[in-house]
Amino acid sequence: MPVAPSAPPEFDPARLDDFLRSALPGRASGRMDIERISGGQSNPTFFVSYPDAGTRLVLRKKPPGPLLPSAHAVEREYRILEALAGSAVPVPPVLLLHEADDVVGTPFYLMERLEGRVFHDTDLPGVTPDERRAMYFAMAEALAALHGFDWRAAGLADFGKPGNYYARQLARWGRQWRETRTREIPAIDRLIDWLGANLDETPDTTIVHGDFRLGNLMFAPDAPKVVAVLDWELSTLGHPLSDVAFSCLPWHSTPDMYAGIVGLDREALGIPTQDEYIARYCAAAGRAEGPGRFHLAFSLFRFAVILDGIAARAKTGNAAAENAVAVGAMAESFAQRADALVEGDG
Repeated sequence: MPVAPSAPPEFDPARLDDFLRSALPGRASGRMDIERISGGQSNPTFFVSYPDAGTRLVLRKKPPGPLLPSAHAVEREYRILEALAGSAVPVPPVLLLHEADDVVGTPFYLMERLEGRVFHDTDLPGVTPDERRAMYFAMAEALAALHGFDWRAAGLADFGKPGNYYARQLARWGRQWRETRTREIPAIDRLIDWLGANLDETPDTTIVHGDFRLGNLMFAPDAPKVVAVLDWELSTLGHPLSDVAFSCLPWHSTPDMYAGIVGLDREALGIPTQDEYIARYCAAAGRAEGPGRFHLAFSLFRFAVILDGIAARAKTGNAAAENAVAVGAMAESFAQRADALVEGDG
């Protein structure tokens, strides 16, 4: 959940200022401005700028407080961004990683702040139908570029576990569902059985983003071109069709569910069909086939479990109880969409 830009940082800005003046000589001079742009479930992110020097940066850090060992690993984010620099995958240039807690209370990294447009609604408001269609196809091509990246040559063989991706993922999310569920959703239980019986066991392995969607892309200010893929905290080695299927969720959800496009006049808006989007990805990636019923159903199932987990945290944390109820209901909606898909009605 985004945090209000006026919310102060949870660290001493003067200490960061002192560090940057030493770490970035010539770029950190004059007054430092800092603005929080996100937080909540994600890694806290800040705009840091030195207007007198024309320096515009983005800082990503771990949240304060106790964390699971593998959670919010900004070190992994920095590593994948550094590896992708100069490749066909558009990413922000990274400047430095600081792994100690002495500056902002947690490890953090800095990257250049790029100029562009980020859309949180998948109907991409404010653009023409032709541009909107081109932007969807640009998303497909950016994802194909990621999956074509040579992760072995980049020294990322230990960035995850090659092979058996869906078996491991189904075990992980099935376990989370059993241990943290906030309500009974029979569709999820049926899905676990169906997915296990129809598992994709192909060994395809690429870098996967883990949260590849329109809201995590930055487009050029005046063109339907992806200039940066953002928010890499879930990236790992995995099956490429998991990313493709996840990016297809808008075609399976309504605007009220999670920024979906079901129910919109997609033809008038210029939004391609799911088949057209997948075909563009396959052409760019050199794949004969895109995601099928299993991959789409798994993405819907996974997202349903994620949403129910958010509802569970909302019930026990600081979020309002009505938020937990609303998010839990959304989890059930995604599970029902997946259930309909596997039954041939979706």
